[in-house]
Amino acid sequence: MKVEPKAVAAITAAVAFYMQAQAAQAAVEAPPVARREPPKPTAPFSAWALSGRQSMMEMRRLWQMRLVR
Repeated sequence: MKVEPKAVAAITAAVAFYMQAQAAQAAVEAPPVARREPPKPTAPFSAWALSGRQSMMEMRRLWQMRLVR
């Protein structure tokens, strides 16, 4: 199959033009840069709170297993 140099040049130019047009369109439609929100403050670790949650879960487990009498 014979390859025409002019046809290859025309196809290459068309593809390059298409890619430039797509890049320009993407640049125009680019969403604004989102700002990062500062991290929300969290409660400090409390061993007392952890112990309370564990005891509540343990009691619930015992009630579910009907072991509390």
